[in-house]
Amino acid sequence: MSEFFKAELKDRFLEYALERTDYFEIQTLYDEFLRPNYSLQFVEKLIKEIQEYDMELLDVMSGNGMDIFMLASTPSTEDFLEEGGFKDMYVKEEEKWDVFVEQLSSTRKLSKDEKQLLKKSSPRLKREKTLLIILISAIAISFLFTLISILNSSFLEPEYVPADEFERRLNQLNQQYLEENQRLEQELKASQTQLDSILRGP
Repeated sequence: MSEFFKAELKDRFLEYALERTDYFEIQTLYDEFLRPNYSLQFVEKLIKEIQEYDMELLDVMSGNGMDIFMLASTPSTEDFLEEGGFKDMYVKEEEKWDVFVEQLSSTRKLSKDEKQLLKKSSPRLKREKTLLIILISAIAISFLFTLISILNSSFLEPEYVPADEFERRLNQLNQQYLEENQRLEQELKASQTQLDSILRGP
């Protein structure tokens, strides 16, 4: 049984009690509303839930070996029903949950124009990123070849040179290395700037 149907039954029990001016047996509620599909114990369970919410909603008397035997309305019964009863409480609780769930899943959906713009710009962005990666790779390979070439020409070829010539070449090699390093740093900075501008988008 759904919670809404249970809330509706509780309201009907209260309305029935309000219509009567005397005490009546719990069996009467069972005969009136739930026979033969449910048991008398289920009626007792709903009455206990009403009492757990507010003891003043029903005047309950025990007897005949039962905790809940006779029932009657109270001054609070009418006020509670006029305020909407258990059904209204259930509906308001459900609305709160709906709002809460909406807030949890508040990821803004893209509009149709935004989706089209994203589709158009996506291939261009991928192409520019690919070109940038190729450019950085080419710079790195160029640096490696230059370094190998300098080392090869300076150290690996068997050439006998005087000490002052060797020192001059070593300084020259060091100077070439520094210049090449500065050039590559500038190219990498330029590439990084280009990458940042691509990632930021138009």
